[in-house]
Amino acid sequence: EVQLVESGGGLVQAGGSLRLSCAASGFTVGEYAIGWFRQAPGKEREGVSCISSTSGSTYYADSTKGRFTISSDNAKNTVYLQMNSLEPADTAVYNCARSRTCRSWGMRIYEYDYWGQGTQVAVFS
Repeated sequence: EVQLVESGGGLVQAGGSLRLSCAASGFTVGEYAIGWFRQAPGKEREGVSCISSTSGSTYYADSTKGRFTISSDNAKNTVYLQMNSLEPADTAVYNCARSRTCRSWGMRIYEYDYWGQGTQVAVFS
């Protein structure tokens, strides 16, 4: 059974850091792409970052470039999202999801087939 489990969310002051984890089971992250999405209250879900171990490609939303770093640990079958210099605008529920591809120019929600339950990130000023 394919499963994705996120962890690492929490409450943090602006300027702080969090590292989100996406632990996968039922498949090998090294053979797929993993993406992070977020959805704030009253807003549409947006793609934050993705990574593909097979192609080596990564993507970052403009609002996260220079602050967020995505990485993959194939031995642990886990993908991480290191988030630094957090801002109140980063407050959202963050989900990881599986896809066959990570496009360097953007993320398409319909290309992701399995999703985790999400982890809440709240940034206060």
